[in-house]
Amino acid sequence: MEWIGEALEKLRKKRPLIHNITNYVVMNTTANAFLAIGASPVMAHAIEELEEMVGLADALVINIGTLDEHKIYSMLKAVEVAKELRKPVILDPVGAGATKLRTKTSLKLLELGSISVVRGNFGEIAALLGEHGKTRGVDSAAYDENTAKTIAKEAAREFNTVVALTGPVDYVGDGKRVYGVANGTPMLGRVTGTGCMATSIIGAFLAVEEPLRATIAGLVTFEIAAEKAVEEAPYPGSFHVKLYDWLYRIDGEIIKERAKVREVES
Repeated sequence: MEWIGEALEKLRKKRPLIHNITNYVVMNTTANAFLAIGASPVMAHAIEELEEMVGLADALVINIGTLDEHKIYSMLKAVEVAKELRKPVILDPVGAGATKLRTKTSLKLLELGSISVVRGNFGEIAALLGEHGKTRGVDSAAYDENTAKTIAKEAAREFNTVVALTGPVDYVGDGKRVYGVANGTPMLGRVTGTGCMATSIIGAFLAVEEPLRATIAGLVTFEIAAEKAVEEAPYPGSFHVKLYDWLYRIDGEIIKERAKVREVES
């Protein structure tokens, strides 16, 4: 996995500006994650400056965790501008399937045709695809490894995007191929906003890699940082701090030693 380390070096050299329209719960969390990995975040929702902000940014992150009518309008407008300017976009459909508003908003964004990557848990991606059941609030629905890779592949085809379905094993599909990423730690489920952090790190890699490689690189880098963090801090509060430290410290050698990526379907 030498190429992931090389992508990380490119990211840190470029220090890309990432425009985020994200939820209030994770603004500080994800901003610090960007800074730690080597990117530069801007959190801007005002419709009056969206065109300028998207124009300045190297990538756009859309996270629907805390929706209202004004933010939905801003998200739709930002994605439209990103399409015009050919800027990469990642969507985090937080809680899709839990309410009609979340599902409908996610689908509207996908219908614009300019989402580069969708990153969600099993229940969110399944809900968007129109198969299986519901999510429980913003938590993961029951993960079924037998169907997860199929859902990732089918959702990628349906929405013409790269799909990252995260769980005990992450499945990343582009409609043709599916890769499994087996890094990570259960401690990520004990701290709020870690899924949103993973989305953000993928967004940073989108500034320097094409969508499939950016998604794999983002997940592997983030989840290995989490593995290193939990080795030093096995409790949620200290783990959260160490996660930032390891996003800052991680390098290509560590990634090469610990990456667990394989193609599972083609």
